[in-house]
Amino acid sequence: MSNPLFFETRGQGPNLVLLHGWGLNSGVWEPISHILEQSFRITLLDLPGFGRNADVLPAHYDLDSISSMVADCIPDKSSFLGWSLGGLVAQQLAISHPDKVESLVLVASSPKFSESEDWPGIKANVLQVFTQQLEKDFSKTLDRFMAIQAIGSESAKQDIKLIKSHIQHYPIPDDIALRAGLNILANADLRSQLSAINCPTFRLYGRLDSLVPAKVIPLIESIQPSNLSHVFAHASHAPFISHPEEFMQILYKCLNITP
Repeated sequence: MSNPLFFETRGQGPNLVLLHGWGLNSGVWEPISHILEQSFRITLLDLPGFGRNADVLPAHYDLDSISSMVADCIPDKSSFLGWSLGGLVAQQLAISHPDKVESLVLVASSPKFSESEDWPGIKANVLQVFTQQLEKDFSKTLDRFMAIQAIGSESAKQDIKLIKSHIQHYPIPDDIALRAGLNILANADLRSQLSAINCPTFRLYGRLDSLVPAKVIPLIESIQPSNLSHVFAHASHAPFISHPEEFMQILYKCLNITP
């Protein structure tokens, strides 16, 4: 039995849970969390092995186990704002813990991140290189990963600098979580289970994103035709960082909130 996750709640209103991406922590939401707490009761938590939960790990680290750990500490009928790997966790939650999920807003996320013959995504050798580099230097590996996330964004350097400034106040991730997280990105495939997601689902993409390429959008829509999509024309993998005002406008529409 693993220890419960640390989490923080702020604001009042409908429940909104924020889930970050690989290698980072909940500090990444800092640019928009103070705005969100004016309309929502937000829950900020670091995924197992990351940030303030760097020392909280399941016995076996996989998508099911970390999703269950998240489910144990969040309110029922919450909306989720899940970015990248956090979006994968949110989709798993909607499949295995539907009572917890009121709606999904998935940012630069996919039911399957790795590229295959029938699916655009992250090339296998890219994830393999990151796994190898982790053994040598986490800091440089994270810098390279963030650089890939920002490719194409006109404000790439500023985006990376902003993300780093907000995540550096938290503990560095656990090695097990880092390696297992990359393994999840390489191997998780929820495509056959998307039909089990019955809650309203909104998928937000960056047209310039190289990790979740735009050409995957029609394939996801063919599997889950009920979801609604929006593409940020000038954004890459982190539109809430590069285009916060435009992002917030779309997010409020998704969650049917008038700010």
